[in-house]
Amino acid sequence: MLIPSRGYFPDFLTPVEGQYGWDVGLDALRGIRPERMRRELQLLAAGAPMTPRLREFMDSGDKQLPRLMGELRAYHRAAVEPYWTHIQAQIEAERAARGRALLDGGADELLDSLPPMLRWRAPVLECDYPVDRDVRLRGRGLLLQPSFFCRRTAVTLHDPELPPVLVYPAAAQLASAPAGGEAARPVEEQRQRTLGKLVGHTRSVVLRAIGDGATTSELARRAGVSLASASQHACVMREAGLVTTLRRGNAVLHTVTPLGAALLKGGAVAS
Repeated sequence: MLIPSRGYFPDFLTPVEGQYGWDVGLDALRGIRPERMRRELQLLAAGAPMTPRLREFMDSGDKQLPRLMGELRAYHRAAVEPYWTHIQAQIEAERAARGRALLDGGADELLDSLPPMLRWRAPVLECDYPVDRDVRLRGRGLLLQPSFFCRRTAVTLHDPELPPVLVYPAAAQLASAPAGGEAARPVEEQRQRTLGKLVGHTRSVVLRAIGDGATTSELARRAGVSLASASQHACVMREAGLVTTLRRGNAVLHTVTPLGAALLKGGAVAS
């Protein structure tokens, strides 16, 4: 109803405060001003079919917020929570890759390392977008937000007065999402089959050696193993859900998933 398959959808559904967590985002949505809600719903109605539910929402305004928030919570429980560990691992891998690019070459390298639908041609960041549009920062900076759910094109807020945000597909998600809908299946089955392989002192050392992120060659050097051995151990741990690998050209970057970090903190990796 409020999010069509394509085209405009209200900015108030994606509050910037959501970057600080699900509950913070819901609190921001709960506090949305009625006049802003009406204005954005009118924009939606101008470009989308007027369904009975949309008309009801427009007529009732903020009185529909409790119902909307209840539906969002139900959707989150059904479609996000069961796969949150996998989603979080992909996003952390993306952040690690962008952080490494920033450290290696500054802002230019960071912007140049983004997925192919984004092209850095200083001083302009171009992106594939359904409509022609210019977003002028006016010294406000730009929040780059990788998303597991964003596909094909980037997304930005419609209102130019809101803080500039660019939501783009996480490269790890683009590179590793299985075909045929496998990404929507819980990964616990595969982990249960593979975790039994994850024993021995060497893999414990390799997992710890990944740290905040490591390429295969860095991993081999830190762990004191051969390049082939580091690649093999990383592969097994990736299948077990302990490591995420982000590929960019011929290079790869391994990062520890939340599950892998929990095992390290709890000393659960056997020696």
